[in-house]
Amino acid sequence: MNLSNLDLNLVVALRALLEERNVTRAGQRIGLTQPAMSAALARLRRHFDDPLLSRTGSLYSLTPLGAVLRDRAATACDVLERVFTSQATFDPTTDTREFTLVTSDYGATVLGVPLARVLHDEAPGVHLTFHQTSPTLLENLGTLLSTVDGLLLPHGVIDGYPAVELFSDQWVCLVADDNPEVGDELTLDQLADMPWAVYQRAYDAPVTRQLSMLGISPRVDVSVPSFHLLPMLVAGTRRVALVQKRLVGLSTTPGIRVLPSPFPSVPLQEAMWWHPVHAQDAGHAWLRQVIRRVGQAVNGTGQARSG
Repeated sequence: MNLSNLDLNLVVALRALLEERNVTRAGQRIGLTQPAMSAALARLRRHFDDPLLSRTGSLYSLTPLGAVLRDRAATACDVLERVFTSQATFDPTTDTREFTLVTSDYGATVLGVPLARVLHDEAPGVHLTFHQTSPTLLENLGTLLSTVDGLLLPHGVIDGYPAVELFSDQWVCLVADDNPEVGDELTLDQLADMPWAVYQRAYDAPVTRQLSMLGISPRVDVSVPSFHLLPMLVAGTRRVALVQKRLVGLSTTPGIRVLPSPFPSVPLQEAMWWHPVHAQDAGHAWLRQVIRRVGQAVNGTGQARSG
């Protein structure tokens, strides 16, 4: 397929048609008349040799190919928008731009909060958006990274993409302060016996990966998509949780105790991963520099604000 032979306007039309499932609404969405949108649909049908939209009564439904193309068209539009909004120069004091980072609530709290403060002072026109990480993010990692500005994630999960080093952290255990079964320290036998509260899916939670190397299969009681919820799910129960030390220091949940891990847990080295498509974008280069500076401040090895 030679891209020079394609009308890239059809990508925008394809996305609108597949998301709206209505020729008139799709045309209104992208500023085309109903006849022009019908002509675009006809061209797309010839190109793919597929109806894409099929009428069911008074409504349109997607064909199997149309369903596949819906997400791909949205991704293609996002990538094209980033390509054509790339800048040779960037002035944070005057430019307006939206930067999007994908992260867990841990990353948004520990790095995102001080980062937002710095951007407020140094780039008043910049808008910062955080998207929550998904348990399935690794399934389409390249696509995800090409459509956002960065992914905050520790080392050991992904590889092969450039990264900005941020800060380090340690894992600690949380138990209820009124749990009579736990003394001043935990044992491996207790970790194998006690019910767990874990982040994300039970089988790929950080605690599951670390304990599996010790031959321990944790008995997961509850899984949640938020590190912030773990202290609340431990308080007043027999549960135990493995949480980042920096996040625990910011928690206001009463009724919990912080104990050292009874096994040599792998330290956490947080980084911002990004796609090489952003390498020469002046705005993205500025963002990488600011994020590195904020990460060093979190780590106690630098200052968040310039000057």
